[in-house]
Amino acid sequence: MFSRFVPPAGPPRVLAIAQLTNSIGDGAYYVCSALYFTRIVGLSPTQVGFGLTLGWAIGSVAGVPLGHLADRRGPRGTAVLLALATGAAVALFLVVRSFVPFLIAACLYTSCQCGLAAARQALLAGLVDTEQRTRIRAYLQATTNAGIAIGAALGGVALQFDSRPAYLAAFAVDAVSFWASAVVLLRLPSVPGVVPVPGEPALAVLRDRPYALVSLLNMIMLLYMPMLSLILPLWIVQHTAAPRWMVAALLMLNTVAVVLFQVKVARRVTGLASAALLVRYAGVFLLVACGVFALSAIGTSAWLAGVVLIAGACLQVVGEMLLGSGSWEISFGLAPPDKHGQYQGFFGTGVAVARMLGPLLLTALIITWGTPGWLVLGALFVLAGFAIGPAVRWAERSQQRARVGGDVHGVLP
Repeated sequence: MFSRFVPPAGPPRVLAIAQLTNSIGDGAYYVCSALYFTRIVGLSPTQVGFGLTLGWAIGSVAGVPLGHLADRRGPRGTAVLLALATGAAVALFLVVRSFVPFLIAACLYTSCQCGLAAARQALLAGLVDTEQRTRIRAYLQATTNAGIAIGAALGGVALQFDSRPAYLAAFAVDAVSFWASAVVLLRLPSVPGVVPVPGEPALAVLRDRPYALVSLLNMIMLLYMPMLSLILPLWIVQHTAAPRWMVAALLMLNTVAVVLFQVKVARRVTGLASAALLVRYAGVFLLVACGVFALSAIGTSAWLAGVVLIAGACLQVVGEMLLGSGSWEISFGLAPPDKHGQYQGFFGTGVAVARMLGPLLLTALIITWGTPGWLVLGALFVLAGFAIGPAVRWAERSQQRARVGGDVHGVLP
């Protein structure tokens, strides 16, 4: 029973402790950030939205060169520095009182976050055997969700007090959590950087067309993130008879399910073929979930709407766990052994883009269109899920040709 929730001793467990440490701070940040920036800092919702959108746009670009830095200088030292820098960026939020400083702090925060994610993935690849990476990544995801839940509870206390000291305390917890995470990462063995090959392009991932296609398809699948965090709450309040507390109930259901079952789902992955199959199944589950969510608007019964929403949330979290397990294997399996940092940074841009464009796209699609919008979104999920298999096979063929011909991983000339 213990092994279901705690990764094996050694580097995997240290990585999980580091992940848990800073995800607690993230949970407090997610719950409090919108109200802190508007009520305490005094920014308008439009300014906050623009600043975070610009920040994630810059972060999506910064992740690749910062991941490349992890490849060259070593992922442990890079991850430690970026964790310290992320904590410093959060600390800047404590002193901003106007839009321009907020904008600068937001861009620093998102850039460091994206770079830190890439460096940690490279660190995982350097410390864990190939066949265990997806399983350990599943442990880290479960740990992240547990930490965010704890942090969200702390953030809820700040919301209850609704005062400047309370919000400042929540942000301080976030900053300290990143600094503590950096200290934990120092307990890991050092992974040496890779010496560049003469004549090889520095950022080879930017010229790898098959990997770019796989990353694009994964980015489409990641639209489930704003669907869960933003669109469903708006949908429940504006289009269903369900009580408002269903918003919190569905988020809690999602968190608990990932903590309990993500590692078990990841055991189904045995290679790239099984990973692509899981992503295809994820597309189907997310399609059906979208259809069920659309049905929740029918009728005036709060009880019936709640039951339908819970059914949709169960389908959605199964799709989320299948997608996570499959996409982690694909992102590691298609990356050259000496370029995990930049490849993981590129693959991770999907998260930043989903956070940046997803709210605008899905608000227009679902809140405005209603049921047809849900069906369009479901169709996007299933099409991307079915397309991932051919894209992965294309990438594998490119790898094989590169090994035979001596090219740089099948990239553009």
